Amino acid sequence: MDFSWKQDLPADLQAKVDKVDQKIATRLNEIDEQVFYNQQRVLELFRKHHVGEEDLVPSTGYGYDDIGRDKIEQIYADYFKVDDALVRNQFSSATQAISVGLFSMLRPGDTLYYLTGTPYDTIQEVIGLAGNKPGNMKEWGINFKATELLDNGEVDYEQARKDLQDKSIKVVTIQRSLGYAVRASFTMAKIKKMLKFIKEVRPDVNIFIDNCYGEFSECEEPTFYGADMMAGSLFKNAGAGIVKGGAFLVGRKDLIEGAGSRLNVPGAGKGEGPTWGFLRDIYQGFFMAPHTTGEALKGMIFTAALLEEMGMQVAPKWDDPRTDIVQTVTFGKADPMVKFCAAIQHYSPMNSFVDPIPYHQDGYEDDVVMASGSFTEGSTIELSSDGPLRPPYRLYIQGGLSYAHDKIAITHAVEETFYQK
Repeated sequence: MDFSWKQDLPADLQAKVDKVDQKIATRLNEIDEQVFYNQQRVLELFRKHHVGEEDLVPSTGYGYDDIGRDKIEQIYADYFKVDDALVRNQFSSATQAISVGLFSMLRPGDTLYYLTGTPYDTIQEVIGLAGNKPGNMKEWGINFKATELLDNGEVDYEQARKDLQDKSIKVVTIQRSLGYAVRASFTMAKIKKMLKFIKEVRPDVNIFIDNCYGEFSECEEPTFYGADMMAGSLFKNAGAGIVKGGAFLVGRKDLIEGAGSRLNVPGAGKGEGPTWGFLRDIYQGFFMAPHTTGEALKGMIFTAALLEEMGMQVAPKWDDPRTDIVQTVTFGKADPMVKFCAAIQHYSPMNSFVDPIPYHQDGYEDDVVMASGSFTEGSTIELSSDGPLRPPYRLYIQGGLSYAHDKIAITHAVEETFYQK
């Protein structure tokens, strides 16, 4: 009996999958070594801080004296090599954590500056560049400036040096992942260069990192090299698909205290915040994060290699350095993009029986098509794909709790898009 998962695929597609498997084998081994390194660091911190069953007991009400919450925040701080952390289920998204962090450092008349060009859609809403929602930075008199990237997607350091002479700039932000931009995500090698540049030109500013999709994707993090505050999501990499919601901020102690006051109230700050029943998931998610992120990275390497075999334009390529769990493929027109996205939905564990329909989503300017058959809504560490219906019709694929699921789903998506009429 043939137990191969590929037995019902077209012969040509089976051959392409076999070819890809051989081609990417060495690259997958490199990811495994990275997982071992990051996993050892996490394990050592659990041992150092004597994590025990008593740390998983939830708090209620105000959440005073929650020893489990305080301990996981110190573990986060130690892992990211910073003073302090806010690891909270009260954050509804990483966008909220970013907003809390930025608002806590900025005052009316100050300027928020992005070194990496205009940020992605949901942050544009926070700033007031898109939409006109109450409470945005524009309404509070906080200014915005960005140095747009060069045509090759790199930082325009010459222009940035000039732009940073504006003394009203109080916070400089680096967006690690690409969002819906047509550029590559920034590797740690490039972020280190950015951090050195900012500190040389404006040593007085606070440097903020939007690190979404990036945790555990390399062996280093931006905070290792002097970033003052950094945000990420608990239902992306750092939660390993186990955490059901929340986000985190890590950074300098005074800045985290300020963010705690912004999240809660001045006076109580980060001393309040009940954990209800979430601590076990947060601890286990962080412990599993190196492994699960590694599975997603391997899945995206396979995705890039197979779609290249199909003649598609992909970024990053399968053998490029990776710094997040996002893979893009450019379709050039809407129909095949929507069809491929639907196929991802068809091979998801949840809602496989539905077709994603492009729609207007809060926080985005264009209609978005999105496949997300995940156990946690919006959990992009689970396999998903989405993109705005605008040229060049680029689909953003990310995540995967297991390499096996990514491989099966992506292969069948290729089958439904390119082999079926």
